[in-house]
Amino acid sequence: MNILIVHAHPESKSFSGALRDTAADFFKSSNCNVAISDLYSMNFNPVGSPRDLKETSTVEYFDYQKEQLYGIKNNLLTDEIKNEMAKFLKADLIIYNFPLWWFSVPAIMKGWFDRVFAMGFAYGPGKGVYSTGTFRNKTSFLCITTGGAEFSYKESGVNGDINKILFHVNHGMLNFVGMKVLPPFVVYGPSTFTEEEKKSKLIEYRNYLSKLNNIKPLFY
Repeated sequence: MNILIVHAHPESKSFSGALRDTAADFFKSSNCNVAISDLYSMNFNPVGSPRDLKETSTVEYFDYQKEQLYGIKNNLLTDEIKNEMAKFLKADLIIYNFPLWWFSVPAIMKGWFDRVFAMGFAYGPGKGVYSTGTFRNKTSFLCITTGGAEFSYKESGVNGDINKILFHVNHGMLNFVGMKVLPPFVVYGPSTFTEEEKKSKLIEYRNYLSKLNNIKPLFY
């Protein structure tokens, strides 16, 4: 089994980093192949622009989606993007590991989606969406940390239901391209944890990973 962990946290010693390492160690111990895209360490550029291509089809007007399609058809995407696409294509399971910032993914991860899930690669002409999407053979889930406590992310909490907060990622990014999306693993407020609580949560995460085949997908 091939695993890809797309990780977005600027501090390697963060609890988000510990979750990344826990997943990597778990799957390696199960004889899986594990690749990690540590976006901050890679200095990944999140900005989609003409620089994504070795050359564009026109210099008069830049249409990002059309240029992505042109780049795919003519093998003109930069190596940075092609390398991420290759890792993604190889993976059976993709874990998106990040802290919840402003109720969404960090900008560097949003840029990964913008640039890697390119028109002509993840969607577009000849490719379906959702249940007919291109990547129906892949499974994915979010592993996130929050700043707030769990009660604040309930339906009645001040922040609202965490599943509604994450819907635009789970449904609009992952499920949109056909992937099977599992419920997220959420760690609420790890900055307040004791060392024992951190250890306990990492054990809980390993248990979650050990049961992936038996977890019901969110959408279909």
